[in-house]
Amino acid sequence: MSDGVNAFVPGVDVRVEGAGGGPLAGMTFAAKDLFDVAGVPTGAGNPDWQRQHPVPDRHAWAVQTLLDAGATLIGKTITDEVSLGILGENPFHGTPLNSAAPERVPGGSSSGSAAAVAAGLCDFAIGSDTGGSVRVPASFCGLYGIRPTHGRLDSSGLLPQAPSSDTTGWFARDAGTLAKVSAVMLGEAIPSALPTRLIVALDAFGFADEGTRAALRPSVEKLGALIGEVREEIMAPQGLSVWGRAQRALQPAEAWSTFKDWIDRENPRLAFNVARGLLAGSMVSEVDLQWAALMRREARARLEYLLAPGTILCLPTTPFPAPRKGLPLDRQNRIRERILCLCAHGGLAGLPQLSLPGAAVEGAPVGLSILAARDADATLVAVAKAMEDS
Repeated sequence: MSDGVNAFVPGVDVRVEGAGGGPLAGMTFAAKDLFDVAGVPTGAGNPDWQRQHPVPDRHAWAVQTLLDAGATLIGKTITDEVSLGILGENPFHGTPLNSAAPERVPGGSSSGSAAAVAAGLCDFAIGSDTGGSVRVPASFCGLYGIRPTHGRLDSSGLLPQAPSSDTTGWFARDAGTLAKVSAVMLGEAIPSALPTRLIVALDAFGFADEGTRAALRPSVEKLGALIGEVREEIMAPQGLSVWGRAQRALQPAEAWSTFKDWIDRENPRLAFNVARGLLAGSMVSEVDLQWAALMRREARARLEYLLAPGTILCLPTTPFPAPRKGLPLDRQNRIRERILCLCAHGGLAGLPQLSLPGAAVEGAPVGLSILAARDADATLVAVAKAMEDS
């Protein structure tokens, strides 16, 4: 599909009409090129992967669910190679345009899905989030983006990376659309009742750049006024960088396990950063994995303690707005590490998180995230609607 912002996979034309009369009838969506669409190759952002794997004969659960609800699929979107990236730059397909900040990256690995929604090419789009791949592009492109409770949605037909962290997620430009899609995907109505307590994650805000903290302050104040009771807490007593280190052990090790047979068999072409990440995953020691598993238990216990019923927590989605495109590798690596420190809790704890748009630093968007207890996904959507309406 020719789209003008390089959101869609080159040379792959897809249109699947949705069922008539469903709750999403008349709406259009795009799917990250990790989701199977019957009769269409799943390319995963890498031409060797596409060439070396069979064409699926059925839709992924997420795609089928949205089609059954009446939405029409209009294309498959570019992803970082095999979802191993956070900036959205693909050496084979190019970098999708961030319409909100054209000189900056869109964020990855659901880069094309975010770019398509931001440019108004479809009403919403689905992506996947393992270490931040929905949350980060939502922040960078000024979109609503939700990472649901881990394990809540059927992942059949979604190419895995690190299954203990992988989730399906989705993007929208407005909270009304987000709510309609969320009701279908979550299988429940969006409630009218809101949480009664808000926790502001002091360490996460302190970790963000000063400009980001200042830009998000009005949104935090508005959220606090909406919720009522507000208190400040440290989210990660061990340190955000410690949580990041744990996720940086668990996720690459799982990714290596997912892709090692393909790499051993085919010796595919891979960008340097992707190959390096997989190599690092192959060398994570059993001692480090055991430590990371214990830290995951600590992170889950901490967030379970903070997020009692009726409570949400807020933090910056990313520590800064989208970086410039085409940065040298050494700068990219430092940027990735900082982003991971604010995203690691997603994979470690598996709790639902929603990034809210509305703030900007020097014209570039940056998101405010809200986090809730397991399976309180719909509550976060209710907060997003209330924020937009107030």
